[in-house]
Amino acid sequence: MKKKYIVKKPLEFTKAIKKGKYYKDRLFVIYIKDNNLDHYRFGISVSKKIGNAVVRNKVKRQMRMIIDNYKKNYQNGKDYIIIVRNEYIGPSFAEINAKYMNIIDKINSDSKEKKDEDK
Repeated sequence: MKKKYIVKKPLEFTKAIKKGKYYKDRLFVIYIKDNNLDHYRFGISVSKKIGNAVVRNKVKRQMRMIIDNYKKNYQNGKDYIIIVRNEYIGPSFAEINAKYMNIIDKINSDSKEKKDEDK
């Protein structure tokens, strides 16, 4: 993932969490906010409650891999902040991948409904 696709600044995380729309799941929460850019960006947050640094870095690597696999499903001009919950550790990678895809599908269907209402 290139640097221009990553949300790094704590202020940007805070703005997205406070002002953005969110979608919850048992494994993670995804906040979405407009970023006024011509591309999407991602931020991943993993709490210390999940485990030590090795475990947290593994979780972030897995999330980046999942994000890269579904590049075509994201909307340009949006920031996606993913907060990983404690239940992430239990399920297999395939289950995590499926849960993530379900949330992204829900986000895309909600945005299509909103566009249809605007017409």
